[in-house]
Amino acid sequence: MIITTAIAGFAASAGLIMAIGAQNAFVLRQGLQRSHVGVVVAICATSDLLLILLGVAGIGALVRHAPWLLEALRYGGALFLGAYALMAAQRAWRGGGGMTAEGASQPAWYKAALACLAFTFLNPHVYLDTMILLGSLSTGYPGSLRWVFAAGACAASITWFLALGYGARLLTPVFRNPTAWRVMDAAVSLFMLALCVFLLVRPLS
Repeated sequence: MIITTAIAGFAASAGLIMAIGAQNAFVLRQGLQRSHVGVVVAICATSDLLLILLGVAGIGALVRHAPWLLEALRYGGALFLGAYALMAAQRAWRGGGGMTAEGASQPAWYKAALACLAFTFLNPHVYLDTMILLGSLSTGYPGSLRWVFAAGACAASITWFLALGYGARLLTPVFRNPTAWRVMDAAVSLFMLALCVFLLVRPLS
């Protein structure tokens, strides 16, 4: 049960992280440029961990005092995931999402850090994904298993940003091809749709 719960948290977090386009594009660009990758990855992963833990810690308390909130989050989250699946499917169909490495000039590390913080905390989707959706999904697991789910979600965040930031240099030829982005968007769309159905058919209480 512990392993399956951790895997569920890992899978849910991985799918949601992949769907946050602006932040991922920034991390990928920094990785392609090999510019302050450590700073950017640390900020993204630490921010995600903080928001995930806050979501798991806070949603349960809110639900105990306001049971109606759970149903609102359930259907609101399903609606959001369905809309995100549609947008990802449209990107996969239309294409045009390829990236290439930019020039060799690099900003100071603090400028990269500020930009990363902006991409992270000025994106309203990051709060919905980490604090609301993952927090809501965690309420489906009793007792300490909720934190096992959170640990799996946190592990996915760390793994994703490390792979995206430091692995980008190995994928430069791949992500110069718009087809790679279309495949990725198609996978995100399918995962978001599956998670949407999961929320609709299974109560979160």
